[in-house]
Amino acid sequence: MLAALWHYRRFVLGMARREFQARYLGSALGSAWAVLSPLAMILIYTVVFGQVLGGRLRGVDDGLSYGIFLCAGVLTWNMFAEILQRCVTIFVEQGNLLKKMSFPRVTLPAIVLVSASVNFAIVLGLLLLVLLATGRFPGWPLLAMVPLLLVQQALALGAGVALGVVHVFFRDVSHAVGVVLQFWFWLTPIVYPLDLLGGPARMIVASNPLTAFATGYQSILVYGRAPSLAAFLPQAALAVLALWLARTLLRHHGGEMADEL
Repeated sequence: MLAALWHYRRFVLGMARREFQARYLGSALGSAWAVLSPLAMILIYTVVFGQVLGGRLRGVDDGLSYGIFLCAGVLTWNMFAEILQRCVTIFVEQGNLLKKMSFPRVTLPAIVLVSASVNFAIVLGLLLLVLLATGRFPGWPLLAMVPLLLVQQALALGAGVALGVVHVFFRDVSHAVGVVLQFWFWLTPIVYPLDLLGGPARMIVASNPLTAFATGYQSILVYGRAPSLAAFLPQAALAVLALWLARTLLRHHGGEMADEL
């Protein structure tokens, strides 16, 4: 599959570019909205939640802390949810393409991954500019974000592709995933710090695979501390398992998907 992705790399990058351009086709500002929309989100979170609502975090006494904390959590969640949801529906959405052309099925999730990574990079870049302007740039701990990002993307991609293959044959999957993600969001410490919870609630949230990612990003961007990479070994193992399952389902049912579509 890696060899197929390399061979079809121009197809993947071209489709991702066309998708990005089509998103803003016909608008007066065009691709400028790719910057303006996340910039507005960051300003709302940092100003409204950080200053107006006066959110505070333990160990950080400035007014921007909660806004940045919220941005870090939402940044983590949005990328994961985008990759997962789009991979679930990508085979059905591109059903006509699958029927008319012969190409590796794995290239379609790869297009989703490239597109989501571009969106993530834009938002992260804007957030880092805000941190730099306010004197809160994390410095070298920012490098710890790279392995976190890779593991998180692998987990979302593996789970999304596996569910996407099933979705071709059972169309209820995408609706079920949408419902699950609504609960999953609130079981992830995005709008609240994990240390505010206690008892069974803390155990449930701590067992959430995305909790480690959310707290890892928050540790880097809010406190300027690199998290322990050993804490992400369970997530890495889960990502490998998800990718293996996705590969297995694609190999066994990839040929049947065009007929079902």
